[in-house]
Amino acid sequence: MTNYPDSRGTCVRVDLSAIAHNARTLKKTVGEKVRMMAVVKANAYGHGLVPVAKTALENGASFLGVAVPEEGRSLRQAGVDAPILVLGNVTPEGAEISVSEGLAQTVCDPRGVELLQAASRKTGRIAEIHLKIDTGMNRIGARTEEDVQAVLEALEKAPYVKLTGAFTHFADADNPDDSFSKAQFARFQRLTAPLPEGLLLHAAASDASLRFPWARLDMVREGIALYGCIQGHKELDLRPALRLETRVVYVKDIREGDTVGYGRAFAAPASMRVATLAIGYGDGYPRACSGKAYVLIHGTECPLLGRVCMDQIMVDVSRVPGVEPGDEAVLIGSQGACAITATRLADWAGTISYEILCAPHARVPVIYDPQPEGME
Repeated sequence: MTNYPDSRGTCVRVDLSAIAHNARTLKKTVGEKVRMMAVVKANAYGHGLVPVAKTALENGASFLGVAVPEEGRSLRQAGVDAPILVLGNVTPEGAEISVSEGLAQTVCDPRGVELLQAASRKTGRIAEIHLKIDTGMNRIGARTEEDVQAVLEALEKAPYVKLTGAFTHFADADNPDDSFSKAQFARFQRLTAPLPEGLLLHAAASDASLRFPWARLDMVREGIALYGCIQGHKELDLRPALRLETRVVYVKDIREGDTVGYGRAFAAPASMRVATLAIGYGDGYPRACSGKAYVLIHGTECPLLGRVCMDQIMVDVSRVPGVEPGDEAVLIGSQGACAITATRLADWAGTISYEILCAPHARVPVIYDPQPEGME
């Protein structure tokens, strides 16, 4: 990991002190009796798997959530020994990894139990599982009393597999009308009633953990809130942790009628000054933002002109005096008194902040502040 931007000056900057602040704030909000899982799947929503996991664990989290066993393995290889739950359904290959790395694995049906029993028998290690209950998301999970009973019967034949938790996921937690969420919760309570006592029960992810105190149960799963990009909870002072920036590489004057970019999508209504920036959809900047978004240069919002290219974008800097090659341009983050959030960029792109945070591609360096131990 480089400590500096690439030759273009394009980089993602991750403020680990914001992650730490958010983790402490969320933990204080849900209370000492409720465990907190930091969801670090998808490279910690683009913020960096290992640095974010370690920061969250140091600031109130006691459990980690990943999407696939390989993410859990990477954490183990980095020295993380905290409990880790693989949130995705088990596969034959994944069962081998989860057992060997001591990961808790999501199971939805008897087949999952059988896969983990087979993997565990090879090593003699016990496989820990959480049963996923589908209460209305209709993605994965046991849906009926019969489904739950089938898993319990499979466990009776699987001495190497231990059920330690059960969970569900709200499909509409940010809806002001919480009737569907309450119906989901009631269904979860009904479907978990036959399970053994003492299991770790969890239902609430970020929005639900803050909006539904009745759904916190034994543990909450903090994802988007940990990264400071959740909407509607300003009272918590959660801080965005990711900044995306680049540099101006060229500045030119164009005349009325000149067009900018592919397809001649923008025609200048008058003479104007245009800056080219060293970032494009090849870096994960959404092409859907073409002609809609703004960037910050010298603390001023500058509109994007024409279509986003693979490696470059063009912006109007007519109102910003003194723009020169090498000047900083901010695509997510603040500059002066102005700010562009991941949510705002997502609105321009017609998507959600989650996708925006995960978008920067491998060629974009990530710089951490403070620098994590061992990454100097």
